[in-house]
Amino acid sequence: MDVHTGVSLRANVAARLERLPMTRYQRSLFGIIATAWFFDSMDLGIMTFVLGSIKAEFALTTTQAGLLASSSFLGMFLGAAIAGMLADKFGRKPVFQWSMIFWGVGSLACGFATDVTWLMVFRVILGFGMGMEFPIGLSMVSEIVPAKSRGKYVAILEGFWPLGFIAAGILAYLTLPLIGWRGIFIALSIPAVFVFIVRRYVPESPRWLEEVGRDAEADAVTTRIEKHVIKANGGKPLPTPAPPINEMPKKQDKRALFAELWHGVYAKRTVMLWALWFFALLGYYGLTTWLGALLQQAGYEVTKSVMYTVYISLAGIPGFIFSAWLLEKWGRKPTCVLMLVGSACAAYVYGQVATAQAPVAQLIGAGLCMQFFLFGMWSVLYAYTPELYPTRSRATGSGFASSIGRLGSLLGPFAVGVILPMTGHTGVFTLGAISFGIAALVVIVMGTETKGRSLEEVSG
Repeated sequence: MDVHTGVSLRANVAARLERLPMTRYQRSLFGIIATAWFFDSMDLGIMTFVLGSIKAEFALTTTQAGLLASSSFLGMFLGAAIAGMLADKFGRKPVFQWSMIFWGVGSLACGFATDVTWLMVFRVILGFGMGMEFPIGLSMVSEIVPAKSRGKYVAILEGFWPLGFIAAGILAYLTLPLIGWRGIFIALSIPAVFVFIVRRYVPESPRWLEEVGRDAEADAVTTRIEKHVIKANGGKPLPTPAPPINEMPKKQDKRALFAELWHGVYAKRTVMLWALWFFALLGYYGLTTWLGALLQQAGYEVTKSVMYTVYISLAGIPGFIFSAWLLEKWGRKPTCVLMLVGSACAAYVYGQVATAQAPVAQLIGAGLCMQFFLFGMWSVLYAYTPELYPTRSRATGSGFASSIGRLGSLLGPFAVGVILPMTGHTGVFTLGAISFGIAALVVIVMGTETKGRSLEEVSG
């Protein structure tokens, strides 16, 4: 009897993957995807720390600076929508690799921008690659890790975003006085060569291969995964797969149609996710992209504003860890609501103390609380979203939700640039708090729970 215990393929890839114990092999695949995610997050987060310097060099108004800060999110909007459909048609792995190439080239080009217009263009290219990578990375991890561990690992994957954000801040603090913002963008393009590691070691999703009718390849990939797991598990035999886990019958054309996101149970989920992503990202990026520049405008020098931003971002680490733990203990929906409500309250409080006259201890304390909930919110978003769609349209659904979120992230920094001269810091952070509150209300009214259920069970 072979490694899949004599069970036929259609009885099936999902059942075979779900019965696998978590071993160092799956964790190594996760680590590769998470590392790419980390580098991507550094490129996205760096604007928080260099926006003030760019604004000064090009003598930008607050509105122009807001447009620049928003430019990468235009690329992310396009990348997230396109990548999801491409990944459901051509596979997760090739699209993931192309995403890394786009953000690497975009980051390199940013370092050579001759004026702010070209810098915006290159940030759009950079954002396009980042927008491609995020939903595909989510789908890959969701389809490799068994249901009993899926929420935790997807949440940990998102935790590499605060780590990347903090690393970007440390890089800016150490190198901004030496190589300037241009040198930083050039340096951040180098990790794109990690694409060769992804190409060599990460397999295509067997769930996707089976879904599009490439049964022999799905069987071969699943068999290789099983062999690696047996080896990593000390040679112990695998448990017998559960009865077949079936989604809706495969469509003859093998296509994941956008229209399916609006059929049956998926329609309500799509409305909920789109609203959640839009308002959560409007609030998040409207605030965090401007954190360093706002502190500089309040009277803090560049190096202090960068370091204070790094300090408060450290709370993101326990924030995403706590969220990852709570996802499995308490559930997706209540954890999401908690993190959004906490973000709303903390953002409002931070807006009251983010001035040069406020004691530094108050500033950092309020900021720590805000970032704890903000990064915890991210963990839930990325764990929850891919669970609500079937394999055939998972990347498409996740991609469009992320893409709609990028509309919010596109609007947020620009809106801050417009309202800042009129309302000051307090108005900016009140806007963020309102956005998070609306997102929480949407989840309360329309959200569904997915804790502990296989992807196929959730799909119905």
